[in-house]
Amino acid sequence: MTYTIMDVAKKANVSKATVSRVLNNQGGYSEKTKKKVLEVIQELEYHPSAIARGLTNKRTHTIGVLVPNLTSSLITEFLNEIEAVAHKVGSSVIVCHTESRGIKTMKYLQLLREKRIDGLILAGTMFKKEYYDYIEKMGIPIVLLSTYPVHPVPYVTASDYDAAYTAAKYLIQKGHNKIGMISGNKEEWIAGSHLPRVEGFKDALSDYKISVNENHIVYGSFSYDDGMTGLKHLIKQVPDLTAIFTENDTLGIGVLSAAYHLGIKVPEDISVIGMDNINLCEVVTPPLTSVSLSHSEMAEKAANMMFEMIESKKVAKSCILPHKIVERQSVCSR
Repeated sequence: MTYTIMDVAKKANVSKATVSRVLNNQGGYSEKTKKKVLEVIQELEYHPSAIARGLTNKRTHTIGVLVPNLTSSLITEFLNEIEAVAHKVGSSVIVCHTESRGIKTMKYLQLLREKRIDGLILAGTMFKKEYYDYIEKMGIPIVLLSTYPVHPVPYVTASDYDAAYTAAKYLIQKGHNKIGMISGNKEEWIAGSHLPRVEGFKDALSDYKISVNENHIVYGSFSYDDGMTGLKHLIKQVPDLTAIFTENDTLGIGVLSAAYHLGIKVPEDISVIGMDNINLCEVVTPPLTSVSLSHSEMAEKAANMMFEMIESKKVAKSCILPHKIVERQSVCSR
């Protein structure tokens, strides 16, 4: 049998309003009354409707998270941390897989508006003006996670420029001077993090007096297959290549696979360094050296910021987290 709030009120010999105040911690009752109501709730196994509670306190205790894909290890890491924080504060998460497509993203934003979510996290994807304008109309807090802040909203990210500069500098200090890069889609530069990473890579080589031109950079997407084809293109364009920086680890793992099939030894013939430090870096052969951008900490902080904004009604201060190189066995000295 399903019990209602009226059943609880009747058995506890209090009003429906009192039960509601106890459920929402609003005060106006004695400790004795509170104890009695909670005992009845437990006895009847009463579960208040989330919709009804939302009508009372203007909250649904639900947030939305927009992600570009569901297969990325990085996105999985983000979602695990966000869900853990949400669970801790008694909220739920609605995950929307946008595929970085504008029409699909707008449909999800409309759905989330209908669901009356309390806030929104946009993770690892472009933040277009049309999204910004629509979210402004929704009147809810938003936090960008690992997304380039092209509009005035709070964000948690790392310095993509500095991280890429550090990766290239690391290879240079290992004695490499014929270095290539496999990057993402140029079309996503405007709203993504990809231009800062390319510029950081180029500037590091320039600062160390190493020539770099477009032949040293291959553009594609961010998949394993793009890493495989990227290596083939790079060694054709730069035959004496000795090291590669890939914009993410999935690309780097693709490079390792292509090198194996081509009979190229890593790191003896070509050294490889990725970015993001996903879990798979530790299990591939050889284990992939990578630039860690503190993504777990980043996602946790973004989620905490979101719930702080929901509670305080104030805009949170943006945050840029540090990066570091995690050395494994895919890079050697020349």
